[in-house]
Amino acid sequence: MLLTEVHRQSLAKAAELSRIQVDRAITPLEVIRVLNRAKISFVLAGAYGLSGIKKPRATEDVGVVVAARQVKKAVRELVRTFRYLQPDEHDVVVRLRHRETNAVAIDVMKPVQPPYYNIFRHTQRMTWETEEYRIPSLEMALACKFAPLVSLTRADADKHMDAHDFLQMIRNNPDIDLAKLAEIGEQVFPDGGKEIVEKVKQVRAGQRLVF
Repeated sequence: MLLTEVHRQSLAKAAELSRIQVDRAITPLEVIRVLNRAKISFVLAGAYGLSGIKKPRATEDVGVVVAARQVKKAVRELVRTFRYLQPDEHDVVVRLRHRETNAVAIDVMKPVQPPYYNIFRHTQRMTWETEEYRIPSLEMALACKFAPLVSLTRADADKHMDAHDFLQMIRNNPDIDLAKLAEIGEQVFPDGGKEIVEKVKQVRAGQRLVF
């Protein structure tokens, strides 16, 4: 089965799981439509963006990486559409929260930290219904999970979820381009390319990962 079809099926399943488990869940297709209508350059990221690369699961928010020059516009258009959301500005992300519950519904991520600042160079184009959008390439997706795993500030509970996704992506995708992965991993930190490739080889050899 083609990756596009695997992704589409996995994305639909993840959206349905989220609808069941999350109160007033916003679907990725709703966000994609708003951003496409406003002609905003973005990459669907987070759990939805990795659908098809790993097994689908419910998630509380839709994550998108938006071109730096269009972050303010993206936030404005999304808040205009979903009037019950309000922006919560941070250095690397604008979190759109429910006014009543404060729960995060949409993460508008800024491409200002590694490896996200190069994410637009490593994407795959997808289509869902009539909407076109991009998701991270397999190698970029792995780097996006590797970066928080080696972070000194990431909470342990979140790292466990990242490790789960990282392992799944390696086990489910035998066609990883290790040279490209090393190139992207090098952007995370010096010698990060060597380390992420070594982690892939360890997983394939059935060894226990230690971060």
